[in-house]
Amino acid sequence: MTAIAVALGDPAGIGPEIVGKAWAQRSEAGLAPFFAVGDTGSLGHGWMGPVARISAPEDAESVFRDALPVLHVADGGRITSGQPDVEGARCALGSLELATGLTRSGASCALVTAPVSKAQLYGVGFTHPGQTEFIAERCGVSPDNAVMMLAGPTLRVVPVTTHIPLAEVAGTLTTELIVAKGRATARGLERDFGIAAPRLAVAGLNPHSGESGMIGREEIEIIAPAVELLRAEGIDAFGPVAADGLFHPRARATYDAVICMYHDQALIPLKALHFDEGVNVTLGLPIIRTSPDHGTAFGIAGRNIANPGAMIAAIKLAAEAAAARAA
Repeated sequence: MTAIAVALGDPAGIGPEIVGKAWAQRSEAGLAPFFAVGDTGSLGHGWMGPVARISAPEDAESVFRDALPVLHVADGGRITSGQPDVEGARCALGSLELATGLTRSGASCALVTAPVSKAQLYGVGFTHPGQTEFIAERCGVSPDNAVMMLAGPTLRVVPVTTHIPLAEVAGTLTTELIVAKGRATARGLERDFGIAAPRLAVAGLNPHSGESGMIGREEIEIIAPAVELLRAEGIDAFGPVAADGLFHPRARATYDAVICMYHDQALIPLKALHFDEGVNVTLGLPIIRTSPDHGTAFGIAGRNIANPGAMIAAIKLAAEAAAARAA
């Protein structure tokens, strides 16, 4: 299996620090070989471990034991931790582009992306809502078919709607959208997680899952028909279930993932349970892509206090998914 490509993200954020710390914990965490893609100089901000520049991905494994392999991308200019700028954004975008291309070509077995500043990226011509949509486009996949799953040790969640106002959620939900997300989730659990017959819980939108239409009719008119269509395709789906009863330990034992109706319905329980271990997995792509489920954390960048747990989890999950696809 080839090494994993890890795009360093914004050089002024905590991405370089947590990638370096992940390498430092490679043995105890049992991490497969990986290499960083980005500005080598950014790794000296918040982490001072050994670094080895490589000229090609195939060189990574030979140096991985002694130093963090780095495929250098054009310098991000003068880096000031916690203060993102245009040059850093250009470097982050170049790193993402290169790491994605290497993974598409098979030069790396999986792609892991560190956090970026979308505000800064927009200033250098970035037109996508986020890294997920950018990667999907580069892979020739419609953004609608790229599914964001957030995964932790005991919980996996998929938001049907993501970064839209809460007031627009009910109007955005359709039976077809829920079916598409559920179908992609089931396929992703089979392909990347090795789960032969995935079990999907489908959350309701309204309190008490609508109380038989007394507190909203979305469950009756939109969500329940989606569940029936998924079941007709042979997918083990059930619901809609009141969201407030879906996340306690006994409930979590009954499913492999929850299809949630909106961002916070999915993200609040995931972060409450696994704040330092949450991984963003993009399903529906021809490549494997994971990312730590947190942002650039500019407020603590360069202070050597960032927790690398989510980055370590993202790298481990990428390797496991690569192994599952190769099996």
